[in-house]
Amino acid sequence: MLSNIIEIIILSLIQGVSEFLPISSSAHLIIVSTLYEFKSSSLLIDVSLHLGSLFAIIFFFRKDLFNFQKNKKILLLIIFGSVPLIIVGYILYVTGLIHLLRNIKIIAWTTLIFGIVLYIADKNDFNKNIRSNLNFRTILYIGFFQTLALIPGVSRAGITISAARFLKFNRYDSSKISFLLSIPALTAASALSLNDILVKNFEFSYLILIAITLSFLFSYFTVMFFLDYINKFTLNVFVLYRVIIGIVLLIIIYS
Repeated sequence: MLSNIIEIIILSLIQGVSEFLPISSSAHLIIVSTLYEFKSSSLLIDVSLHLGSLFAIIFFFRKDLFNFQKNKKILLLIIFGSVPLIIVGYILYVTGLIHLLRNIKIIAWTTLIFGIVLYIADKNDFNKNIRSNLNFRTILYIGFFQTLALIPGVSRAGITISAARFLKFNRYDSSKISFLLSIPALTAASALSLNDILVKNFEFSYLILIAITLSFLFSYFTVMFFLDYINKFTLNVFVLYRVIIGIVLLIIIYS
């Protein structure tokens, strides 16, 4: 029982921290689960972890989300920008192709390559913001880039922030666009997985509540930390982290 709780704590920490940082949560969950063969890792736990992150981001941006009249344009743009990811993700899901992408070799290359992409995107200081510059063209551009995040290692946060930075949005608003886009993405991913769970017999467990609660807490404080951090520093620390992880994995794979 204690070992199961420890595994849930580790998985919740990985999900909560890596979901909203530009380092790829799916890659980290796959790597850790593969290396340590966690017994607690399951579809139901995965859904619980994603629900915790979803609840955290909704709670964090509750003022923006629930003040629909004031933020109607931005929220509609976020929904519009999520359409490419939902369509492509559903196609990969129903065809089973999504499972072919979940391997360490792909993760190693995407972690390295898209870490470099993040560095290039973040090199310059820009000042475009959500209120004045986010429109159907820019959000669709970011939305198409977001579909690349279906490949583990790319990082949904990383690729959407990179896309927004290429469009000359400032770091804070690039991150906020990324976080808001995570709401439809997490909702769609959770809905697909819940559909699989509902057709099977499953038992509700205390581990589910622990996973949701811890994922919520880790996710909430990560978003709060990152938005404060991004106001003061570049994304170079995350670029360096990705490059190191990518190189280490490539050395392990090809040695």
